[in-house]
Amino acid sequence: MSDITYIDTNHRRSRAVVAGGTVYVAGHTAQDRTRDAAGQAKDILAAIEALLEQAGSGKDRLLNVTIMLACMDDFNAVNEVYDKWIVEGKAPARCCSEVKLAFPDILVEVTAIAQLR
Repeated sequence: MSDITYIDTNHRRSRAVVAGGTVYVAGHTAQDRTRDAAGQAKDILAAIEALLEQAGSGKDRLLNVTIMLACMDDFNAVNEVYDKWIVEGKAPARCCSEVKLAFPDILVEVTAIAQLR
């Protein structure tokens, strides 16, 4: 059986879990929730990128990304940020949907799965 590594764990969740050659990144929200959806997305994707690197992966190894929006009106603005962030030719499987998020000032939440290097 393979080892499992839990990254930045507290009593409720880990920011990421590494198991079986795969990194599972928990849902991330922006630290600065005063920003618009595009600004929040930029912060979130930067945090996910750093976490992937810490885990031994990178955005070029993404397998799946799920983007949750508080309002689909932000779809195009978030896509502009995402399209600049994603590695050309290595777009992961992706889902983007409107959901009710935990707090009204959270406009975007993103989760991801990536393969280790």
